[in-house]
Amino acid sequence: MSAKPTAGGTLYVVATPIGNLGDVTLRSLEVLKSVPLVAAEDTRMTRRLWARYDIKTRLISYHAQSKPGRLTELLDHLAGGADLALVTDAGTPLVSDPGEQLVGEWAARGGRVVPIPGASAVLAALVAGGLPAARWTFEGFLPRRGGERKKLLQRICADERTSVLFESPGRAAATLADLARTCGASRRSALCRELTKLHEDIWRGTLGELADRAAAKPPKGEVTIVVDGADPSQEMEAAPAVTLEDAQQQVANLVGEGWRRSSAAKDVAKRTGVSRRDLFKPDR
Repeated sequence: MSAKPTAGGTLYVVATPIGNLGDVTLRSLEVLKSVPLVAAEDTRMTRRLWARYDIKTRLISYHAQSKPGRLTELLDHLAGGADLALVTDAGTPLVSDPGEQLVGEWAARGGRVVPIPGASAVLAALVAGGLPAARWTFEGFLPRRGGERKKLLQRICADERTSVLFESPGRAAATLADLARTCGASRRSALCRELTKLHEDIWRGTLGELADRAAAKPPKGEVTIVVDGADPSQEMEAAPAVTLEDAQQQVANLVGEGWRRSSAAKDVAKRTGVSRRDLFKPDR
């Protein structure tokens, strides 16, 4: 049963560019210039857009760590009949970004919520990754460790749809290695970084290839990973086990590139499952 419509302002959920400021839509600019207040994840980041398009609208911060009083303040603003626009640092609010509680509570009161679509890292990676895009699923950021991460990895690898997920650049290699172990190293994939920005780069290949590439040279900037869906006509490939000798050679390669042995051993252990203690010992 839907909430009874309530008098009040309109909450506009506005997508902003994910990198290139030229990707903002005309409708987004119209809304951002016409509302009396914009709630932004990081006002410093948003002011770049303000400067580019000469937007004068007052900004107020609203992010995942905001105190409850800020949510109350924004809801009171809407309840008083004034419009409000919600933006995040980049892309669409609520898509792995703050704003869910504000939108949910205003909608629950019967308030008017209007989406203003625009740039999306999810869609940009999906159409540029070179993988099927007709049916897909978005998983956001994976849990960092534990059983929940393992279950989600298994679900991704069993899904016949293309999967899209976000990852921090420092954890991209470990996540690709986990995907390769769970799905099989030959599963097609793509790693998209710095989408729409000056140094936009898209890596395409198998999970095994991309895991090795990311381990040798960790990607920089924002990362989106795309994984091909499972082939229902084939059993999921079991990823080949990594021998102690192979893992030790990976450590030696990293040390040769200037890594400290302890750091190299920790990195390889995380990606291969081989004991860090065994890898820390100098090769004999």
